[in-house]
Amino acid sequence: MIVQVIDLHGKNAAQKFSKTRLDENWRGFSNQRLELPTELSTESVDTLLNLAARCRSAGHSAVGIGHNRCAQRRGTPRGNTLLSIIQAAGWPIWPLIFCSVVALALVIERLYHLRTSVVAPPALLDEVITVTRTSLPTADVVNKLADSSVLGAVLAAGLRTVGTEPRLSEIALRQAFENAGRTAVHGLERYLTPLGTIASAAPLLGLFGTVVGMIEIFGSQAPASGAAGNPQQLAHGISIALYNTAFGLVIAIPALMFYRHFRSQVDSFQLTLELAAERMVPHLMRFAVRGTAAP
Repeated sequence: MIVQVIDLHGKNAAQKFSKTRLDENWRGFSNQRLELPTELSTESVDTLLNLAARCRSAGHSAVGIGHNRCAQRRGTPRGNTLLSIIQAAGWPIWPLIFCSVVALALVIERLYHLRTSVVAPPALLDEVITVTRTSLPTADVVNKLADSSVLGAVLAAGLRTVGTEPRLSEIALRQAFENAGRTAVHGLERYLTPLGTIASAAPLLGLFGTVVGMIEIFGSQAPASGAAGNPQQLAHGISIALYNTAFGLVIAIPALMFYRHFRSQVDSFQLTLELAAERMVPHLMRFAVRGTAAP
């Protein structure tokens, strides 16, 4: 139901009274349009006050009574509101919706795979050093270590190198760790480039929607639309411009924040991998020296 009274003192004497049937007391007012006189009496004002009170008692969301306006509007379901926003934003909103879905999927995927327990468990390096204190582990143990985490894959690469080439030099061992670490970091950076691209492109797509909305606005003021223009097309153009700008920013800001956060995590994990490799090199070179000294 909508009850609207404009200018109770008569400047714009207009009242639109449209309602749906609520109970037996409202049957006589269903789907009516009433015109009030320019001057409202005290009885008319009291009637409007009583009407507003009955609106509140009927359980509607909001009732407003003021000096110049009295309005009551039924609450709109959230789903219908979202659908109406998408419709008002026009077709340029669909690329932004696609970007938002892709960005959400990438954020969830990176949050899962960039966990510390998956990349670099804190106690893994000490466990590997303890196990390899006297001898190198078997191939099965090395394979399980490589599958356990990203750090485990880097450490396993060094163990395999020492196991297959006992006479290798320290430079060769460092090179093996470096190659394994480069591959690991490349895997950690997976999908960060698309996420950064969405963070950069979403404002541009919103700007594109703004341009489309401006075209609609100027089109509504074309000579073919008449002297007063087309108010409906004008409102639609404004909706396209504002909604697309807002959607572009809503998508770009969180995407940029998560991109920066993931980049910081990758840099931190890269440092952890480098320090672990530096610690493992002198530990594994003991086995290489022994292999070299054997007859």
